[in-house]
Amino acid sequence: MPRRLFALAASLCAAVPVGAQVTTAQAFTIGRLHYDGGGDWYANPSSLPNLLAAVRERTTLKTAPREIAVRLSDPELWDVPYLHATGHGNIHFSDDDLTILRRWLLQGGFLHVDDNYGLDESFRREVARLFPDRPLVEVPLDHPIYHLVYDFPKGIPKIHEHDGKPAQGFGIFVAGRLVLFYSYQSDLGDGWEDLDVHHDGPEKHEAALRMGVNLVAYAVGWGG
Repeated sequence: MPRRLFALAASLCAAVPVGAQVTTAQAFTIGRLHYDGGGDWYANPSSLPNLLAAVRERTTLKTAPREIAVRLSDPELWDVPYLHATGHGNIHFSDDDLTILRRWLLQGGFLHVDDNYGLDESFRREVARLFPDRPLVEVPLDHPIYHLVYDFPKGIPKIHEHDGKPAQGFGIFVAGRLVLFYSYQSDLGDGWEDLDVHHDGPEKHEAALRMGVNLVAYAVGWGG
C-alpha cells in the first residue's frame, strides 16, 4: 500500500540540533521529476541542493543534501511528498503516468512545476489532461503559500525577465488543497542556483530561496 504522504512529511518535522548530521534515509528530500518528451528535466543542477540547504537552515525540517531523480513509474515516488519539474523544452506524460500522478496528488503529494522558459506550452497541454475538470487558476495573494514562513504580499518574485511579463503563480486545487503550483515567468530554479551561474545577484537569490522555503513548508502540511 502507498504511504500516506502527509504523515511521512510530518514525521520529519521534529526539531534537530543545528549542525546535526542527518542521513538521506532519515530526511525529507525533493523528487526531481524525470519526465518524457525530450525536455531537459535535469536543468539547474545546483538549484535543489541549495533549496534543501535553505530549508534545513531556516526551519525545523530535516533535509537530505540533495534531491533524487524520480520517474512516475518508480516505487520511490511514494517516498517523496514533494515533486519538482523544470526544463526549457517539451514535457509529455503517458496515460499511465497521468493516472499515477493524479493518484499521488490526491493522496497528499505536492507538485511544483517551474517554467525555465520554454516549458509553458507543453506543460499547459499536459496539465489539461491531468485534471480535465480543474483548470489552472491564479493562486490568490492571500493564500498561505505566500505567507507561511516568509511574506510575499505581491505574490511570487520575479527572478528572470524572459518575455518581460509579470511573474505569476498558478495552481490546481482539490477539495481546497493546492496540489500543484506552477511558477510562470519567474524562474525560481535559476534563482536557487549558485550565485555564479546566472549572476542574478544576492537579492534575487534570497527572494527565490524564501519562496522555495514557503513551497516546501506548504508541501509538508504547515499550511493547514
